[in-house]
Amino acid sequence: MPRTPGILPKPDWLKIQLTTNKNYTSIKKLIQDKNLHTVCEEAGCPNIYECWSKHKTATFLILGETCTRNCRFCAVGSGRPGEPDREEAGRIAQSVAELGLEHAVITMVNRDDLEDGGAGILSDTVRAVKSVAGCTVEVLSSDLAGKRQSINTLARSGADVLGHNVETVRRLTSAIRSGADYDRSLDFLRTLKELNPSSVTKSGIMLGMGEVLQEIMETLRDLRSVEVDIVNLGQYLRPSMDHLPVNKYWHPDEFEIFKKEALGMGFSYCESGPLVRSSYHAGSQFTGYLRDRYTQ
Repeated sequence: MPRTPGILPKPDWLKIQLTTNKNYTSIKKLIQDKNLHTVCEEAGCPNIYECWSKHKTATFLILGETCTRNCRFCAVGSGRPGEPDREEAGRIAQSVAELGLEHAVITMVNRDDLEDGGAGILSDTVRAVKSVAGCTVEVLSSDLAGKRQSINTLARSGADVLGHNVETVRRLTSAIRSGADYDRSLDFLRTLKELNPSSVTKSGIMLGMGEVLQEIMETLRDLRSVEVDIVNLGQYLRPSMDHLPVNKYWHPDEFEIFKKEALGMGFSYCESGPLVRSSYHAGSQFTGYLRDRYTQ
């Protein structure tokens, strides 16, 4: 088949095995029955089959399925969101309990229409899951518009891992991340650690959107400068022709180099590979972080 001009062919190492089983179908039914959303589906995550079928895990997306921002890399729909569902936290908690998860991941759409950016509901969801399911909880938050009071609400939520992704390098942020600011993301992560020094903070970078090697290293150093503990690096995959085209497919060997560099900079844990996403192997990441932290 001839190559479409301007579109890079996907390399062999990005082939995904589409495997479904009873775990996959049970999670899908549970999500539908409880009227919930997952970032696995909304963002078209390439790992959905592995996570749902093999590991029986899902990343819950709260505050609706409509984001107030329109990032050029993201498949989540944008527009004017509806009113927050105040019963959602309870349904998620029950779902986590029914799935028997040991580590739950909760993420959110940007809600710039809400005074606190959704921090209160995100924190309520953390507490509901911990109360009902009794497992560890990881959050992947928006920047909450950089409001210190909202960040404090999240920092005091009781989440075991507090995450926020810078997504890309400084130079590309304004062109790729709608309504976001590179320094505001760094300040967000710095403030989380300042308000809750014992917290585990986490961030992630998507590669292949036009960055160069030096910028990747600079971004890793910036994240360490605000004491981020865990970092993930993954390959950007274009969700549709309406989204930003892939500029480069970084090789798995290069991802291994990034991992070694990150660990050398002082990150406690790094997951780095073409199919790595924010919540990929999140439970084992947290377990690995704790093991390494308390055996040093």
